Amino acid sequence: MTSVTLFKQNGSENGNIDLSDAIFGIEPNDNVVFDAVLMQRASLRQGTHAVKNRSAVRGGGKKPWRQKGTGRARQGSTRSPQWVGGGTVFGPTPRSYRYHLPRKVSRLALKSVLSQKVLDSSFVVVDELSFKEPKTKEFSNVLAGLKLDTKTLVVLEDGNDNAALAARNLSNVKVIGADGVNVLDVINSDKVVITKTALSQVEEVLA
Repeated sequence: MTSVTLFKQNGSENGNIDLSDAIFGIEPNDNVVFDAVLMQRASLRQGTHAVKNRSAVRGGGKKPWRQKGTGRARQGSTRSPQWVGGGTVFGPTPRSYRYHLPRKVSRLALKSVLSQKVLDSSFVVVDELSFKEPKTKEFSNVLAGLKLDTKTLVVLEDGNDNAALAARNLSNVKVIGADGVNVLDVINSDKVVITKTALSQVEEVLA
């Protein structure tokens, strides 16, 4: 059984907590992690690029010259692609880059990155993150007590709004809910901090 140290909010240790080996104790699969990151980054693309083809360019209604007898090549419009100011052929058009991996592959990728964080001793479990008011300074004190001064991903249980609001102004901290844990955010963080309740929610979903 995989286990890590359980911390209190003030940074002191509060024993150990067991983690599910099926989620946090597997051998990381780099291939599926790569595929999952590629999918997430593709889904983040806006895909709003566009060009004007010959039907979208203004003007060009009149035939430049008569069809025969001039010695020049026949032309039907000054907005044809070969003309300066003409339309663009085969240019980018608005599209969605979003696609989906099989569910088992996505889950394996998430389990792989979480297991890697545990192997790297970068997975911190806190019994709770409770704040009476959403104060950024108080959240900074929590991070200082846990000795976290790098890019940190904080995973909170549903409904913990004060903690989420307290952390959102910190430049090196990203807060997500237990239902929003994903491969890209875990990889982009140096440390992952998760509450005991959020850990149970994650294990319930990925079990």
